[in-house]
Amino acid sequence: MSETVIRVENLSKKYILSHQQEGRSKYKSLRESINNGVQSLSKKLLKPSDPDRYNPAREEFWALNDVSFEIKQGDKVGIIGRNGAGKSTLLKIISRITEPTKGRIKIKGRVASLLEVGTGFHPELTGRENIFLNGAILGMTKAEIQHKFDEIVAFAEVEKFLDTPVKRYSSGMYVRLAFAVAAHLEPEIFVVDEVLAVGDTQFQKKCLGKMSEVAQDGRTVIFVSHNMAALYALCSTAFVLNKGQVVCSGSTSHCIAAYENQNDQEQGSNWIRPSNQQKGSLAITELNSVLKGEQPELFLELEILLESNLKHNPAFLAVEVCAKNGTVLMQSIPQIEGFLTNSKEKHFVNVSIDLPPLIPGQYLINVWVGSHNTETLDQINEVVKFDIHESPTRGRSFPHDIQHGYIVPKSTINIVR
Repeated sequence: MSETVIRVENLSKKYILSHQQEGRSKYKSLRESINNGVQSLSKKLLKPSDPDRYNPAREEFWALNDVSFEIKQGDKVGIIGRNGAGKSTLLKIISRITEPTKGRIKIKGRVASLLEVGTGFHPELTGRENIFLNGAILGMTKAEIQHKFDEIVAFAEVEKFLDTPVKRYSSGMYVRLAFAVAAHLEPEIFVVDEVLAVGDTQFQKKCLGKMSEVAQDGRTVIFVSHNMAALYALCSTAFVLNKGQVVCSGSTSHCIAAYENQNDQEQGSNWIRPSNQQKGSLAITELNSVLKGEQPELFLELEILLESNLKHNPAFLAVEVCAKNGTVLMQSIPQIEGFLTNSKEKHFVNVSIDLPPLIPGQYLINVWVGSHNTETLDQINEVVKFDIHESPTRGRSFPHDIQHGYIVPKSTINIVR
């Protein structure tokens, strides 16, 4: 039976958020700062503070709230959750960067972390010096580091810049070297956050392959990513964080399904026309969107409110789905004949669009309304968005920097010889 290398018991982490009180200037003079400090000290001396007293300028935020789990030696664990769910806070506690507010965590073995670009690097030191510095931090001897040195340099592909201070490295070079050091210096526990998104396509594939090798050697891997295909390919188990709590744990496929269902229920976007924005004879005044279904069978539901102000020709709608960079991927025209009348009234329109199998990423919506392609009455671009998290092809990961398109059509292959 595998040994437990990480045990988390009732772990909680609290941060104090400061708010600017209404009516107060953001910037204060030196006299105001000194006066406020004296008043605060006087209050504390004359009337000790009540810990339960409400302070409108300060708010408690629990990034983690009563989290408990165990990770065994050799486990490949994925951590899934939306931005702000508490993933990075948890990794910082595991990596001993920050202390928990409540609860405790027991860790057995050396931990190597890659949480953000350049974690653990000294910007004034060269790449060569940082390799030895990181090795020493991990508890490696000089001989052990030298034994792995050539492998690290070859993996990172920074031979020409090895004696250059890392502050002059690009973000891609930085993360390549940081990953190479963390993966090759043989930690018992390897923690990787979404930082791999900085690298190019080939590097991401290389890193996933290396993490698989690390796991096969009996070492523990903890991987945080929004790339569901990469998590599915690498991790055997996972758990889902939501608002600082573990809401699901088990097999990776089970957790991905629970996360996607959560997104289906919560994901939506809406837009309301600003009051100072000019309106034409027929204007789009409000738009709501909801993404439903599961990959590769997704559909987008739109609720559109239009308002006729002046006489116009019978009009129809067109909806475009665009990539994050604005590239139009497809256009949907539910009805070619004009169906929006020229009377002065409001029109409520529901549109359902069957989406093609899209690769993970963020997508935008353009909506156009006009008359027979000859007249644009109104157009709004990139006003609502939706996110695709799951790969349309099981077991296939896709790069963040798109090089091979956005849509994966269904296809078959027959080997005839």
